[in-house]
Amino acid sequence: MKVKLIENLHWLGHASFLLNAGGKNIYFDPYNLKEDLPRADIILITHPHFDHLSPQDIEKVWRKGTVIVLPEGAASNLAYQNYVKLRPGEEITLGEFRIKGIPAYNLNKAFHPKEKGWLGYIVETPEGSLYHAGDTDFIPEMNGLKADVVLLPVGGTYTMDWSQAAEAARAMEVKVAVPMHWGKIVGSRRDAELFAESFPSAVLLEEE
Repeated sequence: MKVKLIENLHWLGHASFLLNAGGKNIYFDPYNLKEDLPRADIILITHPHFDHLSPQDIEKVWRKGTVIVLPEGAASNLAYQNYVKLRPGEEITLGEFRIKGIPAYNLNKAFHPKEKGWLGYIVETPEGSLYHAGDTDFIPEMNGLKADVVLLPVGGTYTMDWSQAAEAARAMEVKVAVPMHWGKIVGSRRDAELFAESFPSAVLLEEE
């Protein structure tokens, strides 16, 4: 099934993405970015670990007017004033975009405790909806989630692995699933390939 959002989604490595939607540039967890990327209208940060909240990478795409959305407790790492704090279950509207915070946490490991209130995001855009799961296991809150495109970690160790990510994708109403959180720090291309083999509507993006 053709999904317009996937045509305008750019994987920047690890868990970092640029989505062009509604005439705006939306970044997710910018990290280890190349130079000369377009400036951001919105930056969504899932949690404050260095490979997800990177002030030096935010600086590469930030401009006056950029809105940064992030969990409670994460803003202390940033010097910017124009940010919005979000808790799991809360929603905000920024122009044409509705953004909902989704819980992101580990079930049987201590890297991402539920009580921290760290996030995934569902973003409703004029061209469709996208869910960036953040650093998480396959958690109960994923069951029945609806999004045209979902971005799921597959690297294991700190998050769910590729097989658990495939289970999560099957538990949601989704048109396209994209593996992330591989290729840097943890996870290999083979993890992404195994995920793609296990979920028929998966798309394996190349790093840009």
